[in-house]
Amino acid sequence: MRTVKIKNSAKEFPIGKIICVGRNYVEHIQELGSEIPEKPVIFLKPATAVIYSGDKIKYPDFSQDMHHEVELVLLIGSTIKNADLQTAENSIAAYGVGLDMTLRDVQNELKKKGHPWTIAKCFDTSAVLSDFILKSDYKLSLNEEIYLKVNDEIKQKDSIAKMMFKPAELIQYISSLMTIEAGDLIFTGTPKGVGKVNKGDKLEAGLENIISLKCNVE
Repeated sequence: MRTVKIKNSAKEFPIGKIICVGRNYVEHIQELGSEIPEKPVIFLKPATAVIYSGDKIKYPDFSQDMHHEVELVLLIGSTIKNADLQTAENSIAAYGVGLDMTLRDVQNELKKKGHPWTIAKCFDTSAVLSDFILKSDYKLSLNEEIYLKVNDEIKQKDSIAKMMFKPAELIQYISSLMTIEAGDLIFTGTPKGVGKVNKGDKLEAGLENIISLKCNVE
């Protein structure tokens, strides 16, 4: 069973479902030539996709165009359904940084056929997680910058304040669609600057000086 690891603590939380949000930063939507949605775009990843800082991302042999997408990740600490904004905010137990690795060539073919993105998003090692910091230990201001480096070169760097739908709003909306349980993770979308990675690349991602991860592509 995959778990969420807490920074400076022996605590671990078993991971339930991984709920991902697409198209939550306008400039990223524009760089992919997609339409700006009226509501959050939601998809899922399995917990088996999870790896951690220090692990290796494996390049699937059925893709030649794997992209990095760095995201703020929320750990849910309570079970909620049809939550109001305050209940949604209170359900956040901790914050982390994640990489939503995406097979862009596969995704584009699926889009053309009107098929779900599952194959492009749910492969093994497609969800990389940092350690998480408890909400009680750090209060998120939403002015923090999230970043990703490839081989020490900045590729993504932006303020999470640019999210179209903020964390509590995302949780409120998702809880209107499905029950969210303690141990669930929510990937909140990626800013502009996504791009291809190659075998041998070294990736580093983080939220300012608060939390970070490192991994290699093989």
